[in-house]
Amino acid sequence: MKDFIKKVVVLLGGSSVEREVSLVSGHECAAALLRQGYEVFQVDTKENFIDQLVDLRPDVIFNALHGKWGEDGAIQGVLEVLKLPYTHSGILASSIAMKKDLAKIYFRDAGLPVADHLVLKCGFEIKDIPFPYPYVIKPLSGGSSVDVHILEKEEDWSTKKIRKTDLSVEFLVEPFIPGRELTVTIMDDRALAVTDILSETWYDYNAKYELGGSKHVLPAEIPNEITQLCLSHALKAHTILGCRGVSRVDFRWNEKLGSRGLFILELNTQPGMTPTSLVPEQAKYAGVSFEDLCEWLIEDASCDR
Repeated sequence: MKDFIKKVVVLLGGSSVEREVSLVSGHECAAALLRQGYEVFQVDTKENFIDQLVDLRPDVIFNALHGKWGEDGAIQGVLEVLKLPYTHSGILASSIAMKKDLAKIYFRDAGLPVADHLVLKCGFEIKDIPFPYPYVIKPLSGGSSVDVHILEKEEDWSTKKIRKTDLSVEFLVEPFIPGRELTVTIMDDRALAVTDILSETWYDYNAKYELGGSKHVLPAEIPNEITQLCLSHALKAHTILGCRGVSRVDFRWNEKLGSRGLFILELNTQPGMTPTSLVPEQAKYAGVSFEDLCEWLIEDASCDR
């Protein structure tokens, strides 16, 4: 424990569609830091949190927020102004990673494999989509698989609840990549492991957060060539965006195509820290307990990230 870190504020909750996940992540991290001997306060950013931070004046902010305002560079900017050291990535990396299309441009320019994509504005027409079925449509900025849909035929448009008239939402459309869902955690500029995620349909919200919603095969039982590619691609993606602390990189792998079938889906700068989350699981596999992971994150915290 660093001597100068006594008081920690865990930011959690917020007003994004991922609020409930953030509350669980935040409570888990706060409890872990309490067990490590820190003075810990939980602050919900849905309320008047700036006054609370000014009054508490913590040594470190543990950012356990997910979604809009929490991992898009906004809260990071507030913390920079307040000169409060915080965990995870800074303003620029957070904002780029949150814009899935922009992150994919960075990845592609660096030689990393990504699927083709199209950005759709409010009020788009189905005929504007050039991809054959099946394809995936999801909010351009968001996480936890909220409002993500796999469309297999045109009739699916009438049964899926796609908010295409919502002025605040832009969509990313990509061809559906058949195969396996793989993920890699980056911690301390080190790729920890590859997990193969098995679920009945696909890795949706329920599969992510319900107990028993999915099965995590760790380490993934895949060819060593694919394992090494996942690890190296994930670390390169983390580095290219300038990420800090912990991040998680998600892949799809069409095993019928071998190494040519591996694609990066996205990078998450604020991965979940719930009891069913992948990052704590991979950290434990690498010999890092949940308590040590949370403590390492606050020791890594800083301003100007």
